Order: sequence, then C-alpha cells, then structure tokens
Amino acid sequence: MLAAVLAVPSLTLGRGAVAPPRSVAPRAAQGTMVAAQGTDERLRFLSEASACEVKDSYGTPAYVYSEAALKSQAETALAFPSAYGLTVRFAMKACPNAAVLQTFDRLGLHVDASSGYEVRRAVAAGVAPSRISLSSQETPADLAELLDLGIKFNACSLRQLAEYGRLRRGDRSTQLGVRFNPGLGSGGTGKTNVGGPSSSFGIWHELLPDVQALVEEHDLAPARVHTHIGSGSDPAVWQRVSGLSLDLCEKIPTVASLNLGGGYKVGRMAHEASTDLAVVGEPVKGAFEEFAARTGRQLDLEIEPGTFLVANSGCLVSTVQDIATTGADGHTFFKLDSGMTELLRPSLRAAPGRARHAAGGEYVIVGHCCESGDLVTPAPDEPETLSRRHLGGDASIGDLVVVEGGSPSRRSGQTRCHSCRPPPRGGVEGPIAVAPVQGRELGVDRWR
Repeated sequence: MLAAVLAVPSLTLGRGAVAPPRSVAPRAAQGTMVAAQGTDERLRFLSEASACEVKDSYGTPAYVYSEAALKSQAETALAFPSAYGLTVRFAMKACPNAAVLQTFDRLGLHVDASSGYEVRRAVAAGVAPSRISLSSQETPADLAELLDLGIKFNACSLRQLAEYGRLRRGDRSTQLGVRFNPGLGSGGTGKTNVGGPSSSFGIWHELLPDVQALVEEHDLAPARVHTHIGSGSDPAVWQRVSGLSLDLCEKIPTVASLNLGGGYKVGRMAHEASTDLAVVGEPVKGAFEEFAARTGRQLDLEIEPGTFLVANSGCLVSTVQDIATTGADGHTFFKLDSGMTELLRPSLRAAPGRARHAAGGEYVIVGHCCESGDLVTPAPDEPETLSRRHLGGDASIGDLVVVEGGSPSRRSGQTRCHSCRPPPRGGVEGPIAVAPVQGRELGVDRWR
C-alpha cells in the first residue's frame, strides 16, 4: 500500500530510494487535510502540511507510510514468545512495495509469498530466495524454476504435493512444507477465517493418510507443517490450534518447524483493540515445550504477520474530485480520485477505515469507480449500508481526504492484488510508486 513512505526521520520513496526529511511550510486551508476536532479518531503521523506536500510532490492518490511505525511493528513481531527458535515472515500480500520489503529484510524478517508472482517481486526487491516461503492457492506454472532459485514451498493441496514429488523425488532438503487445515480457525467475519470446514485453504486434516501416502510414494521428507488460524486474537483458540497442529507434526517425523501463519486482528478505529502477540504467544510457547517433553523434538516456530505490520503504519491520500447530493432526505457524497482500485477492504469486508478531512458536515465517502460497491464508508460488517462520517464544516472540491487502516492486499485485481497480471481488458489504473499509472504495466515491471 506504499507509493511513498513519509516518515520521521526519513522519507522513503516508491522505488526504494531514501531521502532525508524536509521542512514543510504551512499551507492555506483550501485543499488541505487535518484531523477533525472533537473526535477520538486522529491521524497517526501525517499533518496538514505533510499531506499537502504529498499532493504537491506526487499527486493523488498516493500511499504514504511511516518508516518508524513499520520498524516498531516488526520489532513487536520479532518478540513473539517462542521456545526453540522463531522465524517471522512478512506476508507480503499486505504490502508488496519494494521499499517495504527491503525495510523488513534489513530488520531480519523473512517473506511469505502468496503467488509465484510475489516470489518474483520479492527477488526483484533484493530478498534472498532462501528467505522466501511460497504458500499459494494456485500452483505456479514456473514452479520448477522457483524451486531452483532455492525458495521454501508449502504444498497447499494434495495436487501440489504430488507435483512437488514429481519435480523433487527423493528430496531431503528443508525446501518442502505441507499446509493443513487443522479443522479450526478464528476471524472477525466468515471471510477472514482461514481454518475450519468453511475454508478452502490447506489440506483437510483428516486427509493426513493421503499426505503420508504421497510422501512415501515420492520419497519425500517434509520439513514443515503450516497451518493458519485467521484474523482472531483469542489466546484459547491459538492454544487449541497449536495443539491440533502439533499433533500433525507428531505424525510426520521429519518435520522440524511449525508455521502458525498470521491474521492477527488489527484495531484500526479508536475503539478497536489489536491482538497482543505476547498474550497469544505464551500458550503457544507452552504447547511447544509440552510437545518437546513428550516427543523429544524441539520444533522451531514460524509466524506470518502481514496486515499487523502495515495497516496502521500508513494511509491513502486522496482528493475530493466531486460532490453529489440526493436531497434533504438523502446523503451528501464525497467522490474521491481513488476507490476500490486502491482500497478494496471496505467493499470486500465492510470494514470501516479512518477517514479524515479538513472540513465537511456529515458525508458518505465513495470512490471513482462506476460500481455500487465502491464505498469507502460502509457501516461496520454491513457492506450494503451507507455510513456517514461527521467531519465538521463545509467541504470543497479539491480538498484532501486521508484514509488510514487500509490493507493493500485488498486492492482489486486490476491493480495487482497478489502481484498477479491485470486482466486483459481496459479499466481504471491505480498509481505506480508515487506517480499515476501511464498505461498498463508489462513484463518484469509488475514486480517492482
């Protein structure tokens, strides 16, 4: 979700360049953005002046991130309680920008890729292939080439496991993992629960005998078991899923590490709480210690935070390009120069973002797509209900709106969700780096 990282103490630009901070002169009220007065929802790091500088320097829409916040969240993840070793993988679908990948790489984080395209993108950003793990719903057509690079691969289906066996028969490296659905998950909505009978992710735990048969058939030695809980923060659920996952590890004797995924709940609004990693991690640590005492096997732990690292570290700066009204009994709408092409999360999950504007009364904020679902301010968990935001004053075309708490993995496929190719048809294009897209991205450029 980054085209530029406007940070103290540094300004990180879209292609990974870093420049020193600049002083910003005060600006006039027209075309500016500040937090609304008398509300608990305050901007996290942008000021009126810095928001204007973003527009003056790069135009809008622009993604802006705080480097200091990225580092702080990374340090929190690296402190996750573990008994015998910890690897933190950044789920790069949450923000595949090269500058963010490079920042986390320098801090010691590894990478979780959700497609072959994301692997290529991470490598292009300078991440060593040995630090990249691929867990994908779709088997990449170039899987053999990706494996030759030296990435880790988690087979997420029986078909994927069989394909790995065909390519790597007799493999005894640490390259192979197996992703299971342990039968239980957690999430704020059904769409954010990636474990249990309503989830397609991973191999259903009752199919373990089929996994064991394929492992024997192709003479493989899986080094990891991978599971995923979802967007939940209940320590009891984490403890139970850890136990179920460790049971799977016990039945595959070559496994040396357990990856519990990510999906930690992030509180974006002032009244929302975030997952406390120290709290959910303690029972997980205890489960690993109990497993070691019972089996004599000390397993490493892997986790894969994504949105947890980036959601509250950045924002989307947009311009009000039009205002519409539906009369005294209707609504007044802000029409932004961005929308579901840059910020799909409100439409996809009916998840409210933190929208702030310099002025305004009560407004419904919408995007620039001719789609009824291009709504920036839905009611929480109700995608078909319009929610007004009280912003306190009158608004004008040309004013700035800053939306915080978005997740770039929720951009539409047209703007490279999971770094996949755009569909072969015309449409609205979002920004590349800090500039508006000029035409369609082709070839390797889509990984940068």
